[in-house]
Amino acid sequence: MSDEERDPSGRDAARGASSNPPRHTRRLSDKILIAFHHACDQGDFEVAEELLRILEMMLTRRPVAPDVNRRKNMESLVAAHERLWLLRHPEANEG
Repeated sequence: MSDEERDPSGRDAARGASSNPPRHTRRLSDKILIAFHHACDQGDFEVAEELLRILEMMLTRRPVAPDVNRRKNMESLVAAHERLWLLRHPEANEG
């Protein structure tokens, strides 16, 4: 078996895929927040605003199950709105 057919642990990729599905360590909302900050870092405020809109929609819709992290998520959303506003209004930081 070639190296391309093995995953990093040395198991067969085909066999490993069916017995051990890939684990996702971050929630989609976390990935969107990371992408938002990356867009801010790049100065792409239009993309950052759209990502923030999507994140807000995800966090404010009715949850399927009780969300123990809701307060933390909302605090992150508010902080993201603040960051975008401050980046778009740099004169507010001067005073």
